[in-house]
Amino acid sequence: MSNIVVQELNSDKDSIVYRVEVIEESSKTTHKVELNRGDYENLTDGKVAPEQLVLCSFEFLLEREPKESILTSFNISVISRYFPDYSREIISYFQ
Repeated sequence: MSNIVVQELNSDKDSIVYRVEVIEESSKTTHKVELNRGDYENLTDGKVAPEQLVLCSFEFLLEREPKESILTSFNISVISRYFPDYSREIISYFQ
Protein backbone atom coordinates (compact mmCIF):
# COMPACT_ATOMS: atom_id res chain seq x y z
CA MET A 1 0.00 0.00 0.00
CA SER A 2 1.24 3.46 -0.91
CA ASN A 3 1.29 6.48 1.33
CA ILE A 4 0.56 9.59 -0.76
CA VAL A 5 1.48 13.00 0.64
CA VAL A 6 0.15 16.07 -1.18
CA GLN A 7 1.59 19.49 -0.34
CA GLU A 8 0.67 22.77 -2.04
CA LEU A 9 3.74 24.64 -3.26
CA ASN A 10 2.13 27.72 -4.80
CA SER A 11 -0.99 28.97 -6.51
CA ASP A 12 -2.33 31.78 -8.60
CA LYS A 13 -5.67 32.60 -10.19
CA ASP A 14 -5.17 30.00 -12.94
CA SER A 15 -3.50 27.02 -11.30
CA ILE A 16 -2.17 25.33 -8.17
CA VAL A 17 1.17 23.51 -8.02
CA TYR A 18 1.67 20.57 -5.65
CA ARG A 19 4.51 18.40 -4.52
CA VAL A 20 3.36 14.80 -4.24
CA GLU A 21 5.38 12.10 -2.50
CA VAL A 22 4.54 8.45 -3.02
CA ILE A 23 6.05 6.34 -0.25
CA GLU A 24 6.15 2.56 -0.37
CA GLU A 25 8.13 0.58 2.21
CA SER A 26 11.70 1.84 1.80
CA SER A 27 11.33 3.78 -1.46
CA LYS A 28 9.84 7.13 -2.36
CA THR A 29 9.16 9.14 -5.50
CA THR A 30 8.51 12.87 -5.67
CA HIS A 31 6.38 14.58 -8.29
CA LYS A 32 5.53 18.17 -9.17
CA VAL A 33 1.92 18.40 -10.30
CA GLU A 34 0.07 21.39 -11.72
CA LEU A 35 -3.71 21.59 -11.49
CA ASN A 36 -5.46 24.17 -13.66
CA ARG A 37 -8.46 25.63 -11.89
CA GLY A 38 -10.62 25.03 -14.97
CA ASP A 39 -9.69 21.33 -15.00
CA TYR A 40 -10.43 21.16 -11.27
CA GLU A 41 -13.94 22.56 -11.83
CA ASN A 42 -14.60 20.30 -14.83
CA LEU A 43 -13.46 17.14 -13.03
CA THR A 44 -14.99 17.78 -9.60
CA ASP A 45 -17.69 20.41 -10.02
CA GLY A 46 -16.16 21.85 -6.83
CA LYS A 47 -17.40 18.89 -4.74
CA VAL A 48 -13.98 18.07 -3.26
CA ALA A 49 -10.92 20.10 -2.36
CA PRO A 50 -8.25 20.45 -5.06
CA GLU A 51 -5.82 18.44 -2.90
CA GLN A 52 -8.33 15.58 -2.86
CA LEU A 53 -8.42 15.54 -6.66
CA VAL A 54 -4.63 15.30 -6.77
CA LEU A 55 -4.62 12.52 -4.16
CA CYS A 56 -7.34 10.56 -5.99
CA SER A 57 -5.52 11.08 -9.28
CA PHE A 58 -2.44 9.42 -7.82
CA GLU A 59 -4.53 6.55 -6.48
CA PHE A 60 -5.91 6.16 -10.00
CA LEU A 61 -2.42 6.17 -11.51
CA LEU A 62 -1.01 3.73 -8.95
CA GLU A 63 -3.72 1.22 -9.79
CA ARG A 64 -2.40 1.24 -13.36
CA GLU A 65 1.36 1.66 -13.08
CA PRO A 66 4.20 1.64 -10.53
CA LYS A 67 5.13 4.92 -8.88
CA GLU A 68 8.43 4.97 -10.77
CA SER A 69 6.51 5.15 -14.07
CA ILE A 70 4.57 8.28 -13.09
CA LEU A 71 6.03 11.42 -14.64
CA THR A 72 8.08 13.50 -12.21
CA SER A 73 6.49 16.74 -13.40
CA PHE A 74 3.15 17.07 -15.17
CA ASN A 75 -0.17 18.84 -15.44
CA ILE A 76 -3.19 16.81 -14.27
CA SER A 77 -4.73 17.25 -17.73
CA VAL A 78 -2.15 14.91 -19.32
CA ILE A 79 -3.44 11.89 -17.38
CA SER A 80 -6.33 11.48 -19.81
CA ARG A 81 -3.85 11.29 -22.72
CA TYR A 82 -2.33 8.15 -21.21
CA PHE A 83 -5.55 6.83 -19.68
CA PRO A 84 -8.62 7.89 -21.70
CA ASP A 85 -10.98 6.65 -18.96
CA TYR A 86 -9.50 9.02 -16.36
CA SER A 87 -12.09 11.80 -16.62
CA ARG A 88 -14.95 9.33 -16.35
CA GLU A 89 -13.39 7.13 -13.65
CA ILE A 90 -11.98 9.80 -11.33
CA ILE A 91 -15.47 10.75 -10.12
CA SER A 92 -15.85 7.33 -8.45
CA TYR A 93 -12.79 8.06 -6.26
CA PHE A 94 -14.63 10.88 -4.51
CA GLN A 95 -17.36 8.66 -3.07
